[in-house]
Amino acid sequence: MTDFPFQIVGFDLDGTLVDSLRDLAPALNHALTTVGRPQVAGDQVRAFIGGGTALMLKRALDYTGGPLPEDEYDAAYGELLAYYEAHIADRTVPYPGCLDALDALAERGCKLAVITNKIEVYSRKLLGALGMTDRFDAIIGGDTLGPGRAKPAPDMIDTAILMCGGEKETTRFAMVGDSSYDVLAAKNAQVPVVALSFGYNDRPAAELGADVVIGHYGELVGALETL
Repeated sequence: MTDFPFQIVGFDLDGTLVDSLRDLAPALNHALTTVGRPQVAGDQVRAFIGGGTALMLKRALDYTGGPLPEDEYDAAYGELLAYYEAHIADRTVPYPGCLDALDALAERGCKLAVITNKIEVYSRKLLGALGMTDRFDAIIGGDTLGPGRAKPAPDMIDTAILMCGGEKETTRFAMVGDSSYDVLAAKNAQVPVVALSFGYNDRPAAELGADVVIGHYGELVGALETL
């Protein structure tokens, strides 16, 4: 089909493509335990996600007693990453309808990209463990482009367009995400954005400022067709 309105669709990863809270929460609580902090419930961890793993840990530390000295923070961060890498896909699963929606977009001639603030090597390892890597023409992590260029900056979206063979000025691109980081990145890149109400919203989905909000992946193709 050549009349679909977008040539490339970009997706956030955690809370958008996959429900990774199932493995992020145990990793975060492991790190907190190593520095003598109390563990936090999964629902609270959900509120810490967004902006990358380092920021998730900093939010959890603030919540459980405040910042750590730099050397202690670095040690806790290392513990978090090591534990998470060892258990990266123990419980994580794609959201209901996600794979079908990706297939439907591919059938319409769309190229697909992952645009996440998660570290690239862990993003690729997670997608590989879930058998999802080959669905995407580009995978860009929060560290891929260097400091200051992760979401909400527009750089990752602009780079994804180029990696998928498009041009910023002429290629029709849409972003799909669950947080203000995704929406702001899309706004900064001047592209349309769909927000998911079922992800790790850092504010109510209706207040994120997306062009449209959906509550299930079965609505995605139709939502994009309205933009």
